[in-house]
Amino acid sequence: MKKRSRRYKQIKEVFLDQKYSVNKAIEILKKNTSSNFNESLEAHASLNIDPKYADQQLRSTLILPEGTGQSKRIAVIVDNDEREQATNAGADVIGSEDLIETISKGSIEFEILITTPKMMPKLAKLGKVLGPKGLMPSPKTGTITMNLKETIEEFKKGKIEYRADKNGNVHIMFGKVQFSIESLLTNLKSVFNSIEKNRPPGVKGRYIKSFSICTTMSPSVLLDLETLR
Repeated sequence: MKKRSRRYKQIKEVFLDQKYSVNKAIEILKKNTSSNFNESLEAHASLNIDPKYADQQLRSTLILPEGTGQSKRIAVIVDNDEREQATNAGADVIGSEDLIETISKGSIEFEILITTPKMMPKLAKLGKVLGPKGLMPSPKTGTITMNLKETIEEFKKGKIEYRADKNGNVHIMFGKVQFSIESLLTNLKSVFNSIEKNRPPGVKGRYIKSFSICTTMSPSVLLDLETLR
């Protein structure tokens, strides 16, 4: 059995076994954080999908209006004549065949990888390296693009990728404890709306089984979905 810290158990006592309005849930989480770091807030959706079927898979992106509260290193693989454009847009790691070779050796010093359609054939050999980490560029996540400047700037501003795991659950970080309640609410509603909007075509009946939020160190708080709509 997993051992829980005394602090976790103390926080758990504050939460009642019930569904909370989204405003109340965020308020409770913010009031009951005592970590010595700026904890993240996470949304967890349990969906009525079976990702082993192609028409029940969920993978998409969204831009959090209030940002993520953290910065991610963005790598870009482009032709040499596009390096300056990527640099001006704020990319952290830029390369061409040289960066492909570096990645193939297992050196991955970034959280997001962006490229252009014409470079994708050269990235084919990186599938085994990047695939398991979810870093392979894809049209579904907007990481294969003809507009490097716009794409890089969107990810810098708070664009995130999410996908359902093999059990049909989605986990998305939507802000930091130090964000205001209003900012967290804005981001969380964007998360919920994106999940609803991208409902897989193969889903029949009820789609979202449950939706909860938590901080990095806290138990989850179950939300009343009607307060998110």
